[in-house]
Amino acid sequence: MLKTIFVVDDNDTNLASAKEALKDQYRVMTLPSAAKMFTMLEKITPDMILLDIEMPEMNGFEALQFLKENTGKDDIPVIFLTSLNDATVEAQGFQLGAIDFILKPFSAPVLINRIKTHLGIDELIRERTAQLQEKTVQLQHLQNAIIFGFADMVENRDQVTGGHIERTSIYIKILMNEMSARGVYSDEIIELDIEQFVSSARLHDVGKIAISDTILNKPGKLTDEEYIIMKTHTIEGEHAIDQIASRTDDVEFLRNAKLFAGCHHERWDGKGYPRGLSGTDISLQGRTMAIADVYDALVSERPYKKPFSHEDAVKIIMDGSGSQFDPSIAKIFYEARGQFEAVKI
Repeated sequence: MLKTIFVVDDNDTNLASAKEALKDQYRVMTLPSAAKMFTMLEKITPDMILLDIEMPEMNGFEALQFLKENTGKDDIPVIFLTSLNDATVEAQGFQLGAIDFILKPFSAPVLINRIKTHLGIDELIRERTAQLQEKTVQLQHLQNAIIFGFADMVENRDQVTGGHIERTSIYIKILMNEMSARGVYSDEIIELDIEQFVSSARLHDVGKIAISDTILNKPGKLTDEEYIIMKTHTIEGEHAIDQIASRTDDVEFLRNAKLFAGCHHERWDGKGYPRGLSGTDISLQGRTMAIADVYDALVSERPYKKPFSHEDAVKIIMDGSGSQFDPSIAKIFYEARGQFEAVKI
């Protein structure tokens, strides 16, 4: 398939010359103004734009700046056509994002060779970018597989919380999606990769790997001494993730995971553990997981308790709004409670 070239120039002779030179090798669309170019861009995305600088109403520099900043098509390569052989003009054009200049009046061989060279470079860049993106996806899948395996290994030691990691991850995603849609903590959320954030939540209980089976799987209530040991799973989780972080460059994922591990038992009123943080001093990871973790514990059966109903679990969490839980996130939970119940079932 022929590649498409837009030629934008207010001079009919220049348009005709360019079309004649390129018509056998490219699909050429001649446009007499920047305004016409932007109208055509709504229908067709060209492989390259040849853009005159000196045009009335909107000159080439203004058109290129608008193209880069407002159209979502800033990756289209642009070559300026100009009769101005001036270093200052060239510097301005390159600064705006042009890839080359062709002096007018141009010869057909020069025009064809410049276009062919730059389209070849652009195609190579796109191919390499696609390959890198594919490799990134493959690495992400590998990372997720390792994480899931590690998380499952930890959960398999805890014989009383089957499916907890998977369910809490889904609950976190529900909360994050609903918070994003409602603009709650938008300043924090806008900086996050939500999929990565949710995936890292799977490691929130990784510290339980350091807790003995006798405590982890005790069928009855823990003694005060055993409870103190159990609470160390938060700090142990941070230590485990720090060990992983020392051997990898994936800082953001592990930063999220560490905050989930270390903060999910903190309370809004400062009465949680391990550090007694309060309010928004608790990370968003900890404040969201606090609700997801408690809801799942309430509605799940344990050797020492029957499951609470969904309605009772919702009431308990809402009663804890402003004391145990962030009230803004608790409100989101309440509004999304039907989605939580669907996951529980």
